[in-house]
Amino acid sequence: GYAGVVRFRGVRIGGISGIFKSHDYRKGHFECPPYNQQTIRSAYHVRNIEVFKLKQLKHPIDIFMSHDWPRSIYHYGNKKQLLKMKSFFRQEVESNTLGSPAASELLQHLKPTYWFSAHLHVKFAAFMQHQTNSKEELPKATKFLALDKCLPHRDFLQIIDVEHDPSAGGSLEYDAEWIAVLKATNSLINVTQSSWNMPENNGLHAKWDYSVTEEAIKEVLEELNHNLTIPCNFTLTAACYDPSKPPKQVKPVHTINPQTTEFCAQFGLTDINDRIQQAKEESSGRGEYEEEEEEMDSTGSAEEPSDYNTDNSGLSSINPDEIMLDDEGGDEDLSTCSVDPSPDHPPDFSASFSDIRIMPDSMAVSSDDATDSNNEEVEKSGLSKQAEEKNLNERPLKRIGGDENGNSGVKKIKRRNQAIYAAEDDDKTE
Repeated sequence: GYAGVVRFRGVRIGGISGIFKSHDYRKGHFECPPYNQQTIRSAYHVRNIEVFKLKQLKHPIDIFMSHDWPRSIYHYGNKKQLLKMKSFFRQEVESNTLGSPAASELLQHLKPTYWFSAHLHVKFAAFMQHQTNSKEELPKATKFLALDKCLPHRDFLQIIDVEHDPSAGGSLEYDAEWIAVLKATNSLINVTQSSWNMPENNGLHAKWDYSVTEEAIKEVLEELNHNLTIPCNFTLTAACYDPSKPPKQVKPVHTINPQTTEFCAQFGLTDINDRIQQAKEESSGRGEYEEEEEEMDSTGSAEEPSDYNTDNSGLSSINPDEIMLDDEGGDEDLSTCSVDPSPDHPPDFSASFSDIRIMPDSMAVSSDDATDSNNEEVEKSGLSKQAEEKNLNERPLKRIGGDENGNSGVKKIKRRNQAIYAAEDDDKTE
């Protein structure tokens, strides 16, 4: 889901989905099919409610996963090598703006043993020694690892041995503390586009601490009869694709997942997918939903750039979801690739977990980060409609098939790593 914690053979694994965008961070989860050009992107933007829920955890986390890198993590590894591989990161690294401030806040709070991320398409390892809050507290450290894209000649795989309970069963299990936190924060669910702040100790909230007691955790265990095994209750909600029977073009509908329904019913939680659908129907009945969509579209462009700067001289647009318009060759712009192994650039296969530093205060998400609507975006939204249309028309679209005379061919949408081993020529281009 948006965020969660599970256990496997005694290993506690947490994670948060999506990428950080300041203009959506304080909104509720309101997106559902059919999506428009804005909601198809904002649906996978991290929200403050998920960060808040994860920050209620007190018990140690073994592994944490995020798509974004935590901001500032690049200061705890081989930064020189990173900038050699991705030179266009330099400006954001030097200004300490690369990565997610929300993920950094979680890293500072959870202090997991391992943290794994993706998104930036380069292998990078770091070792971070956390500060202790008291003399009695044992110092904790986090080993961070990000890997490259899953393509030939790229560093996309590394094996790590993690301490676990060999006598434990081989099934995924619920995490009792996380379930208790979900129950405690159930009343905070927001399915609107309105921005809101999480409860904090500032005199404006009657309650701001939603962490759970050992008694609440015990109640969850009793509800489950101490059987934490996650049931294998997958149910098809859409017909499998059959290439011999092309599907008819129908308008997408919002399907409620039976697994989610059962999960929420079991623990007395609000099914957020069902609640989003209800809110949408209520708004449509009052004629409000269309107005909300128009207002939302004005806050961002149709081609929303990534939070992470890329080599703008070589790319005209970046879609953070990795979907792109591509021609048949599937070539990738060399300016966004990491350096392939060569005599001049030998691959570094070591984890490089030797550089120990103390986490700076800059890794915490500030109110400016959370509430900033980005001056550039405000300026863009203030442009006249004619100017926006002109800019979009003048912007050259990258990776659209066409001949030398500029006649565009049929647009083909695919993911970058689709058919990566299809032909030898494709490998050479990488």
